[in-house]
Amino acid sequence: MEDGPRSLVAVESLREFFHESVQSALRKQQVAVDDHTEHYVVNVLTTFSRSEQLYDKTPEGVRLKPLAHMLAQASEAPTTTQRDEALRRLGDVSLFIAGFFSQSFARKLVDIDYHIAMGGRAYGTLAESMRGTMRGQSVASVFRELAAKFQRLVDVLNEVAEMAYSHSDKDILRQYEIWMKTGSPRAYDILRRLGVQPVAARTRGSH
Repeated sequence: MEDGPRSLVAVESLREFFHESVQSALRKQQVAVDDHTEHYVVNVLTTFSRSEQLYDKTPEGVRLKPLAHMLAQASEAPTTTQRDEALRRLGDVSLFIAGFFSQSFARKLVDIDYHIAMGGRAYGTLAESMRGTMRGQSVASVFRELAAKFQRLVDVLNEVAEMAYSHSDKDILRQYEIWMKTGSPRAYDILRRLGVQPVAARTRGSH
């Protein structure tokens, strides 16, 4: 349940809104990406802002397909083109969900680190697959950068999603959990602003 109503901002173009927001978040999080990669992320946000593009119709109703099912679909795809498309959707959905719904993972079995791992691997596999084709060479670098900087881009999308949100003490435990699982510099900075000095847990066998 929300603490209170959030103000609504009227925008003439949703794509332009996401473009400006992503650029601002990239600067704030000090994440540098190629212009083509930035454009790809903006397209993902614009596309999935329409729920019919994010969710799948099933006999049980409109649902978000589990990432494991998407991975299986990619593995079992009859053609390379269908496999690459399934991997791309897996990466896109993982990025969007981890970026915009990280707080909602707190009470679920599958957490944000799972989405980061699945999405990063999907983009990485896609980059390797596409670099061997003439058409794919032009976009393989984008997927390679998405894979390499997946966690940092999740931080960027967290920033976009929470630009109008002010963190409070109730966020400390969740932000610490995110930092421990992903090493997120953004979560670390939020904890510092809330007066917490994050300290990594000692690994087993350390003295």
